[in-house]
Amino acid sequence: MKKFVRRGEPFVWATGMTLSIIITMTVLLLYVVIANGIGVFWPQKLVQLSLNDGRVVLGEITKEEKDGNNVSRLQLKIGNREINGLDFTWISEPDIRSRSYPADLYVIERQENGNFYGTLAEVHSPEITVAEGQGTLVSALGKARHNLQPLLMTKQQISRKIGALNLALEKVNQKLAGYRYQHMDEKDKRIITLVDAETKLKTQFATLVDGGKQNTEELAAYYAIFKTADGKESTVRLADMVRLYQPNRMGLFAKIRHYADKLVELFIADPRESNTEGGLFPAIFGTVMLVLLMSLLSFPLGVITGIYLREYAHPGVTVKIVRIAVNNLAGIPSIVYGIFGLGFFIYGIGGALDQFFFPERLPTPTFGTGGILWASLTLGLLTVPVVIVATEEALGSIPPSIREGSLALGATRFQTLTRLLLPMASPGIMTGFILAMARAAGEVAPLMITGVVKLAPSLPIDGQFPYFHLNRKFMHLGFHIYDIGFQSPNVEAAKPMVYVTTLLLILIVLSMCSVAIYLRNKMRARYAIADV
Repeated sequence: MKKFVRRGEPFVWATGMTLSIIITMTVLLLYVVIANGIGVFWPQKLVQLSLNDGRVVLGEITKEEKDGNNVSRLQLKIGNREINGLDFTWISEPDIRSRSYPADLYVIERQENGNFYGTLAEVHSPEITVAEGQGTLVSALGKARHNLQPLLMTKQQISRKIGALNLALEKVNQKLAGYRYQHMDEKDKRIITLVDAETKLKTQFATLVDGGKQNTEELAAYYAIFKTADGKESTVRLADMVRLYQPNRMGLFAKIRHYADKLVELFIADPRESNTEGGLFPAIFGTVMLVLLMSLLSFPLGVITGIYLREYAHPGVTVKIVRIAVNNLAGIPSIVYGIFGLGFFIYGIGGALDQFFFPERLPTPTFGTGGILWASLTLGLLTVPVVIVATEEALGSIPPSIREGSLALGATRFQTLTRLLLPMASPGIMTGFILAMARAAGEVAPLMITGVVKLAPSLPIDGQFPYFHLNRKFMHLGFHIYDIGFQSPNVEAAKPMVYVTTLLLILIVLSMCSVAIYLRNKMRARYAIADV
């Protein structure tokens, strides 16, 4: 036993056990996320339950468990929020008299009020009106939805034109504010020209608004009446239908096509229903852009600082203090960085930029408020210590004989650094960058203070000059998880999207880290001879 302890075997076993526990916890975490997230979009059959008290309940079975009395019960997603008030209900197995799966049941995904479950009773449109029992309801519904498409395209065109007019009006108002801030005479030709342009734009805006109202009235003429399981009727506008299908009739290929459509929607569409439905494109875009902007700051700054501390700084008290400070900065809570970003970047630098470049817009801030630029700079400062330490360690692991041999052959310190040391240290530097990128992608606390929002009306990059709008607020997958998971008034309805967003965030982080790991391995293989 003494030899066993003296050889350090207990520490080896303890290390192996700890590693096993970490791997097990990681696998369990991934299993929970994948198991609950990957099947969210698969269409579930609708079940109709006849209860002993005479009620009929319709919905999707989402969970089966036993209560405190060991009695089995079902959680049913019943939808029809405008009628039932809730999306979910619990029903005990002993209360169920019979189950059935009628083939004519519809699931309607709507812009608002969640899903609707029921049977089709009537279809109304300016061209045709078909009531229940006439046998042509399905074809009439398909024809009405087809005839509706030109009106929906017109609605989108009007929305785009209104957005462009709002942008043009904003630019004109900003120029007017600038001239008036300079106390120009109102009779100045430049001000008169801008006022005329403003008037024309407002006239066009009013015309578009009138066209939008007319379009809304035309869209309202297309609607369908559906019946719930207990016979209640509900009117659903066809324009509000996102998706309509009959899950009890769907075969395997139809379900796969439905699943693929939902995945495409997830990646290219905007959120709806308080972020619990629809797509996640703005959040995906904001997350990736945030990490890229953060990398532009933290990677060069961290590498340069690490090079200076390892290769150029003279050993002494000052360098020791700096190293201690860098190591301590890596352990500071992220919310502290958020407070610093709020005070220094937003109120300090952003407020100064507003005072200097945009005084006519005050007190409305331009850069003196949260935005993706300040959030990226804050995360850059948060991750810089990781890159600095990794760079120092990578350079320190290179044998001194490499430096001495290079200098002895007549190379300068800079040539030695750029042609030998940095290429050999690049795998270690990339390791620090990978750690920094992974941490930044999952941070939420500092972003809540420096620019992230629940729903961003515009992306930081668009087709309007100057194309890059770094002062805009943005969406982020991490904040999206927090928002729908802990701030949603309907927790059960939001739970599937929590798992989907978590899985998506993990995949994005793994994708970006995989690219960096691939580059690191290429560098390691290329300079393996130099390491020897």
